[in-house]
Amino acid sequence: MNCYYHPNQPAVGLCKHCQRGLCIACATDVDDSLACKDRQEEQVRALDTLMARNLLQAGRVGSVYRRNAIFYFLVGILFAGFGWMQIRWMGWQGVFLLAIGVFLLYASVANYLESRKYH
Repeated sequence: MNCYYHPNQPAVGLCKHCQRGLCIACATDVDDSLACKDRQEEQVRALDTLMARNLLQAGRVGSVYRRNAIFYFLVGILFAGFGWMQIRWMGWQGVFLLAIGVFLLYASVANYLESRKYH
């Protein structure tokens, strides 16, 4: 691959913003990333900042899913247990409470599995 701006020079890498091949004279290092010298430096800095923010946000999203999983698990156990104990006296209302508990336990598992994507 040759340099985009100097077609007779071999490229040493690609600009992170425009993905063009760059020779030594056209490339500049911006926070461990290559950029077109005097053209794309600010855009590459913006991309690096955006990437850092996204990584931080991914960690936060994972913790929210884990917190939801714990909450759904605890409430699901309460509903399922109470519904199970009350089926004899409450009839269909006990079955309904048990069903809500099972659904919340399912939501707990789903949230836990989703949180693992962001870990």
